[in-house]
Amino acid sequence: MSRTLRAAASTIAWVLFWAGLTLLIASLGIRVFYGKISLDQLLLNLIAVQTDGGGGAGLVWAAIIAIGVLPIAATLALAFGRRRRVRRAARAGRPRARILGPVGMLATVAVACAGSFAFATTIKLPDYVRSAANTADIGDYYVAPRVADASGAHNVVVIYLESGEETLEDPAVTEVNPYERLNEATADFGSIDELTQYAGGGWTMAGLVSTQCGLPLKGIVAASRGEIIDDLSGGLTSYLPGASCVGDVLAEAGYRNVFMGGANAAFAAKGLFLSDHGYGAELDLLHWRELGEAEADMRSDWGLSDERLMARAIEQVDALHDDYESTGQLFNLGVLTLDTHEPAHAYDYCPIETEEEMTSIYACSMDQVTGLVEHMREASYLDDTALVIMGDHLKQTGIAAAFHAELADRTDRTIYNRIWVPGGTPATRGSVDQLSMYGTILEAAGLHIGGGAAGLGVSAFAERIPDASPLALSSSRYRALLTSRSDDFYEAAWGH
Repeated sequence: MSRTLRAAASTIAWVLFWAGLTLLIASLGIRVFYGKISLDQLLLNLIAVQTDGGGGAGLVWAAIIAIGVLPIAATLALAFGRRRRVRRAARAGRPRARILGPVGMLATVAVACAGSFAFATTIKLPDYVRSAANTADIGDYYVAPRVADASGAHNVVVIYLESGEETLEDPAVTEVNPYERLNEATADFGSIDELTQYAGGGWTMAGLVSTQCGLPLKGIVAASRGEIIDDLSGGLTSYLPGASCVGDVLAEAGYRNVFMGGANAAFAAKGLFLSDHGYGAELDLLHWRELGEAEADMRSDWGLSDERLMARAIEQVDALHDDYESTGQLFNLGVLTLDTHEPAHAYDYCPIETEEEMTSIYACSMDQVTGLVEHMREASYLDDTALVIMGDHLKQTGIAAAFHAELADRTDRTIYNRIWVPGGTPATRGSVDQLSMYGTILEAAGLHIGGGAAGLGVSAFAERIPDASPLALSSSRYRALLTSRSDDFYEAAWGH
């Protein structure tokens, strides 16, 4: 073999080794912290990555070192070590060694194959590839909600509980029920017996989009059409502008929409989504810093504690309700908790009184939410304000995550929820998924929508499912619809 061919073959072999090692480390990191994710989740969470209040500089630098630097360093070290051995052999008069030798080539191929397989299964790439053959189209079923009657409209507050899973009430999972005080404060609320995570969901933005827009969050690849690099580097200028969401409908009905969270709203373009869909104010980490919140009340990776967030939420609901009483301005207030996001972090206000640290953190967070509920009740706001409390998604079950062993193999997992509607909360269907919360929120706000249909879902208050709804499909066909690519629909939804 000529020297040029040997050099080319050696370069290709080392590139394969580097690529395989990179993918192997990346897949291991994802599985440790998050468990299996989807390709859509990976890409959509890479949009507008933030080191401040969006995972933290520590996580970003750890990823850069582990996924970027370490594989390159290891590959170069092995390559130069191999080169020195070849040169020593040549000086000693021994025959020229092969490119890598049989063992080296086998190791290179093994690493490349193992890394590719591990990464592909971690981001569920086989599912994405199979979806290409799925001819179901979300566009055939999507319904922009039609407000038939707004005469009974009233205020609404929606509280999203980070990783708020109802299964955590099971003593087989946690040693104490972290929702105990919240359950007592909402004993007269309604609830959906089984609020399930939609097929393909499982992260915060997916939870927000599914419950606010009635759509699975995906389609960025189809929408980009060759512009995905620009989008991932922060060039995204709109977020599902072709979809109609809770904020859009309420804004058109005259509501003032405000959203509050402890993290940086720029992370994963959450703020862009909210501003594009009717929210006039997104109060986030940067806002709290401007107001002088102490750094001691913030975790470096995500942001403001739920203790301080709920104190600010009480101030906000007071101001919004005062304005409502004086001007008649209806309002929609969204709140997203933060404390229960992995990795476990206990703020100073939260004593750890359980064997599993995260159990106490959940209880502390839910106690803060309870404080907001009790304040609204004592101020008589519940007389004219609906209150919807629900988890944004099921708890993630990465290898290093709390309750991994208890939750990973369970098939009966559901999302925590409580619903209050002034004048009496209507009965709900026994089981709905997140997509039906779009219509549920609108109807909780007193807007009557035709057939209860909104997006792909139907309000949990609707007694019957319209024949044309995707919920009338068999479970297998419904799942196929949710996991379909629906490229044309999402290209239009993303505005490309």
